[in-house]
Amino acid sequence: MDEEAPLLVIVDGANVVGSRPDGWWRDRKGAAERLRDRLAERGLPGHPTPVELVLVVEGAARGVESVPGVRVESASGSGDDRIVELTAEAPGRPRLVITADRELRRRVTELGAEVIGPKALLH
Repeated sequence: MDEEAPLLVIVDGANVVGSRPDGWWRDRKGAAERLRDRLAERGLPGHPTPVELVLVVEGAARGVESVPGVRVESASGSGDDRIVELTAEAPGRPRLVITADRELRRRVTELGAEVIGPKALLH
């Protein structure tokens, strides 16, 4: 394992945004942008830098731009499938996926990633 590489943190945008009933469904792209900005400002609570933050968006949230500190990946299809691809593309480094989706959790842990729930970002 490449211990020199920063922790790769892959955020399931739809799942994290959807975990709070704050009206996100009225403006999915805006909600994803607010999450992106929060990640850029705060990073990953409880984890010292450096981390590489990747926010995966899908559907109506596609088109959200990357900002310094947060790379945004717009999934052409399933956001879950893109998260699995990103996890699989980095086998030699530590990876952390943020989601509450049970099936996605199973898929990425099979690839050696750790998983935490959305609450880790939202306190």
